[in-house]
Amino acid sequence: MKLTTWNVNGVRAREAQVSDWLRLERPDVLCLQEIKASPHQVPVSVAAPEGYWAHWHGAGGYSGVALLISKAACPVRPAFSSPSFDAECRIVVAALGTLEVASIYVPNGGKDFAAKVRFLEALERYAAERHAAGVRLILAGDFNVARTEMDVHVKLRDSNLTGQTTGERALLEKMLAHGLTDLGRHFAPNDEALFTWWAPWRQYRERNIGWRLDLIATSPQLTAKATRCTAVREFGSSDHGPVTAVFEGPLFDPSEVKSGEPPVEVKRPDEGPQLDLFGAPMRKA
Repeated sequence: MKLTTWNVNGVRAREAQVSDWLRLERPDVLCLQEIKASPHQVPVSVAAPEGYWAHWHGAGGYSGVALLISKAACPVRPAFSSPSFDAECRIVVAALGTLEVASIYVPNGGKDFAAKVRFLEALERYAAERHAAGVRLILAGDFNVARTEMDVHVKLRDSNLTGQTTGERALLEKMLAHGLTDLGRHFAPNDEALFTWWAPWRQYRERNIGWRLDLIATSPQLTAKATRCTAVREFGSSDHGPVTAVFEGPLFDPSEVKSGEPPVEVKRPDEGPQLDLFGAPMRKA
C-alpha cells in the first residue's frame, strides 16, 4: 500500500502534475495541502479522478487540503470529516475502519504565530485522544516545523526563525510522543540532505538547500508494516516535493469501512448544475 503527501501550492497551478503523479505512481492514498481552491474551483481533470474517492476541503485562494482514496483499496466511499479545531480548512480525516488518515496543513506562523501554536496544541490533543481510543493513525502533511537542526540545511539554520524555534519543535515532539513515528527519519536517521521544501530563489532546489517540513507519522502497527519513505526533489513545480511511504500489505479491512455521506450537487460559477464529488461540507471552528 502506498501513501503520498504533497503540498502542491495551488492545485490549479499544479493540475497536470497531480494528474501525472496519480497516473505514474498510483498511490492508494494521496494527501494534498495548500490547494488554494474551493471545491468548485478544483480543475475537473483532478476533481474526481477515475478510480478514486476524492474530498476537497478548501475556501478559495488560501490554505485548503484534500484526500484521495483508491477505490481498489476502499470499495465504498469513506466518511470524511474535520476536527472542531479546524478553522481555515487545514485538516481533513478519512475514517477507514480502525484506521484514520489525516491530510494536514499547519499554519506557517509568519503572520500569526499564536494561531500556529494553537493549531499545533490542538493537533497534539487530537493525536492523544485518538491514540487513547485505540485508533491507528496516519498523520501526513506539511507541518511547517523542522523537527531538528538536521532537518534544515546548515546554511539556513537559525533557532530564531519561525519553523525552527524550540517551542514549535517541542509541540511537534509532544504530538509524536503519542505512539507516532516520523517515517522519514525512521528510514533515514542520519541523512542531513533529506529536505522537502526549498525557497524559490538562488537555485536552492537544484542545490538541495532546504528544510524538511513534510512528514508522514504513523501508529506502531503501521510503522511495523512500512518498508520505505522517500522524498522526491525533482518532481513538480511546487516549492515542496512529494513524500511517499510504502507499506507491506493492506492497512485496513475494507469490510469495516462505513460508507460516508453521498455526494451533493454544487454549481460551478461558469457552468450549470453538476455532481459534486467532493463530499458534504466540513465542520469549521
